[in-house]
Amino acid sequence: MTELLLTGISSVQAGSRVLPLAMHVPDGFLSLPVILVTWVLAIALIAICLKRAQFEYQERTVPLMGVCAAFIFAAQMINFPIPGGTSGHLLGGTLAGVLLGPWAGSLVMAVVFIVQSFLFQDGGVTALGFNIFLMGLIGTFGGYYLYAAIRKALGWNTWRGIGTGAAIAGWASVVMASVVCAFALALSGTVPLNVVLPTMVFWHLLIGIGEALITVVALGFIYRTRPDLIYKAPKNAIANRPMASRF
Repeated sequence: MTELLLTGISSVQAGSRVLPLAMHVPDGFLSLPVILVTWVLAIALIAICLKRAQFEYQERTVPLMGVCAAFIFAAQMINFPIPGGTSGHLLGGTLAGVLLGPWAGSLVMAVVFIVQSFLFQDGGVTALGFNIFLMGLIGTFGGYYLYAAIRKALGWNTWRGIGTGAAIAGWASVVMASVVCAFALALSGTVPLNVVLPTMVFWHLLIGIGEALITVVALGFIYRTRPDLIYKAPKNAIANRPMASRF
């Protein structure tokens, strides 16, 4: 039986428990092994991102990170309705990646999730590592590299390439993150995979459309006014570095 929540994207009722199926996983829904593994992965990811963001540092990086974090944080507070009585909101991983690159973008997403978890109880503290890993890796990295591939294919310096790449990547990142989230809940024994996976994917196919639209609208404004703010990866950044300092 599927039951919808106003604050969640959707939920599944398993027995007497109502399981919220949102990207911000709350406390009590992940098993200890999943929590520990994802905390280790999240800490490792943040450490690598800090080092790489330092390497790619420019004068505008920190101010742009602050503006991007503030926008994503505020935008996540605004829910848009979805047929069936539920709602969704911007996740922002792809947008952060397009503006800041995958490294600094992941740091922004981590800060947003930390603030939401500790100050607004949006996402559990014990599940924070999972939430950071989920949207840092799938949302920002996955979204950015898919966007970059599409942009390269359609025209790197054209709005057609930027807009199409951002739209598809924004949508796909939400759907892929929902798949990973479903498997984590199933591995934790919270809800069977055959129940949680189709429910998560179905609703996030719709929510991904909203993600794509918001991402494209935001980037369209930036492209018209300050196209220089869109991230450009340093040429040969990895190749020119000593092997020991690449990670």
